[in-house]
Amino acid sequence: MVRPRFRLVLVLLPLLLAGSARAQHRSDPLTQPEIDQLRDAAQDADPRLKLYITFARARLTALEQVRSDAKITDKGEAIHDRLQDFVDVYDELNDNIDTFNNRKADLRKVLKAVIEADTEFQARLRALRDSAEAGKDEAKAYEFVMSDATDDVDTSIADHRHLLTEQEEAAQRKKERKH
Repeated sequence: MVRPRFRLVLVLLPLLLAGSARAQHRSDPLTQPEIDQLRDAAQDADPRLKLYITFARARLTALEQVRSDAKITDKGEAIHDRLQDFVDVYDELNDNIDTFNNRKADLRKVLKAVIEADTEFQARLRALRDSAEAGKDEAKAYEFVMSDATDDVDTSIADHRHLLTEQEEAAQRKKERKH
């Protein structure tokens, strides 16, 4: 006789394995040349964060190209995948900002570029969302990841501005202590 708990495991195990296989199937959104560039800039916040901005921008451009490519049959899924790539790269940008900030790196200069890019990303995502809301069924395929991307950028803009303010105030205090 099979116990109920064991039976539940037998039923859920294939579902968990299928989800795991799907998650493992997801490829790294960065290309090998991009990874090499990041490796070369591993210790320097300015060039490394600027690379992430460039890579995130490229993901949005690829997304916009998918939307206008008549050869792509399942645009909803293709847009979903490009949006997820953007989110993954953008999350890496934020993780790197946190890492450099924790190392007490001076990020004031590069944060200005990040905030400028945030504003651009926000506008491009809103334009995509607004055009999707115009009534396309394909938008259902990427509705969740679109919400995730816009929320992520919206939150990050505020976080990046706050961090810039903190770093500027800290630099001012340090300057005053020297005098």
